[in-house]
Amino acid sequence: MNTPNLILASASPRRADLLRQLGLVFQIAPAALQEVEGEHLSAGEVAQINAYRKARAVSKKHPDALILGVDTVVALGGVIFGKPATLAEAEKMLLTLSGKTHVVVTGVCLIQLRSHRQRTFFEQTEVTFRLLTLEQIRHYHTQVSPLDKAGGYGIQEKGDVLAASVSGSFSNVIGLPLERLEEELAAFGDPARPG
Repeated sequence: MNTPNLILASASPRRADLLRQLGLVFQIAPAALQEVEGEHLSAGEVAQINAYRKARAVSKKHPDALILGVDTVVALGGVIFGKPATLAEAEKMLLTLSGKTHVVVTGVCLIQLRSHRQRTFFEQTEVTFRLLTLEQIRHYHTQVSPLDKAGGYGIQEKGDVLAASVSGSFSNVIGLPLERLEEELAAFGDPARPG
């Protein structure tokens, strides 16, 4: 059986869609790991550690493939927002972010175990939210499920209701910084480009 050249270690349909936009050929093999939430770590550190752990776990099963591990967090000041466990928690997150500028940080790890090659980095994008009422947030959550999204929202799903502006990579806010990823894949020799 041939091992695919690129494996996405994520079950996120949004990340898979973004990779397809680059015209890449890949397989999906999610890593089932508990994500790290270090209170003494920066958002960039948390995202990179989680991305590395996911990529490393999958690379052990597919040592010849290039594994792409990814993790996205939302941060405001020193507070990191992961995925909410409940709708009430998602509402609280959006009320906290209301009227403020926060950062969306995506950690990315590329590992090719057999060749001992690895590259880990993160991208950061600033998102400024409109002033939101609880009623607006609840209405948003009737249209968009927040439970699988860092910060309790998805910019690509009616995000204009929440966000006044985005400064930086828009695809990063969705969950994968495509511009930077293309550069990093080129350094690996673009193993996922169809010949």
